Amino acid sequence: MMALATKMRRNACIVTNCLVASGKLNFLSVGSENASYSMIRKVNGFTTFGEQLDASRMYATSCAKLSDEIQKETSNSNMLVDSFGRMHTYLRISLTERCNLRCQYCMPAEGVDLTSSSKLLTRNEIIRLANLFVSSGVNKIRLTGGEPTIRKDIEDICLELSNLKGLKTLAMTTNGIVLARKLPKLKECGLTAINISLDTLVPAKFEFMTRRKGHEKVMESINAAIDLGYNPVKVNCVIMRGFNDDEICNFVELTRNKPINIRFIEFMPFDGNVWNVKKLVPYSEILQTVDKHFTGLTRLGDHPTETAKNFRIDGHLGTVSFITSMTEHFCAGCNRLRLLADGNFKVCLFGPSEVNLLLVYCCIHLRMRVWNHSLRPLPPYVQLTLFSTMCCAQLS
Repeated sequence: MMALATKMRRNACIVTNCLVASGKLNFLSVGSENASYSMIRKVNGFTTFGEQLDASRMYATSCAKLSDEIQKETSNSNMLVDSFGRMHTYLRISLTERCNLRCQYCMPAEGVDLTSSSKLLTRNEIIRLANLFVSSGVNKIRLTGGEPTIRKDIEDICLELSNLKGLKTLAMTTNGIVLARKLPKLKECGLTAINISLDTLVPAKFEFMTRRKGHEKVMESINAAIDLGYNPVKVNCVIMRGFNDDEICNFVELTRNKPINIRFIEFMPFDGNVWNVKKLVPYSEILQTVDKHFTGLTRLGDHPTETAKNFRIDGHLGTVSFITSMTEHFCAGCNRLRLLADGNFKVCLFGPSEVNLLLVYCCIHLRMRVWNHSLRPLPPYVQLTLFSTMCCAQLS
């Protein structure tokens, strides 16, 4: 029996490997396993803090040693490790497909077809699936959407997730429209980090971009997060040529006296957003603009799995970051997994392949009934073995 348990535990820690090995659910790789590790070795020398950087280091991708650094941070042996040696410790959960804005770079004006509520993950299903991932090494969960704050049970979800043993960070990405009034309760329920999306500081441009009013509410939410002690308060800003590229320095000014981390994001293509390369403002250009107008721009030492290139500016309380998805990808250090609101699971934002974990969950629940008539929960490693087996069965 012990031998069987050991074998099942070993199998349980390779869920992601099962998906990748099938060849039908692919990570956004850098070409090959060797290429991936070559990239990591190339950037190991760029771990720096507190020193002025020359141009070559300022533009460097990622930093630090990947596997060794992550292994120091976790004692969990059931790590989700893919065929590139990346340890996946970060799960993003979409709580809903609905949103109270219609941002032009995100969706068409008429919106998108939504999955019926009966086919979306319930709170209990979210918690059970999240617990499986956390028991396998995930230590950070980010709640996304759609817009996560419009979900009625958002406080209950945060409370239950924050109580999962082994979870270190519970974060949320939100547009900030209703966040200000909900944030005090969310913090009580265990929300430890917050990202707020804001692409312009001009109310009229905000209404044009989002096709809705609400600029003042977003600014109120940013200030509310600061007042509640969130540090830093991360502000996501997608830079688009001809729309808000003239506001780069204005955004940086927000970091002068407040613990705000401005995160400039390159414009990325999504279904329905009419992406055009002419709208793309590359990281190098944004960086040059910031460096030209602010003195003492210094590259910080980023975590090996960090997607952003982080900088500080002399005399500023906050920081500035750049997310370079289009011009300098960070695939080699990516540790993210994604659970969508309809129960589909994917390992890459740009990857088309998905696995329906809602179906897997239902199968696990059925087998739990077979395991014990009293519905005593299966041991986590048994659940993960069933989980990985059924994922592969879907892909075959």
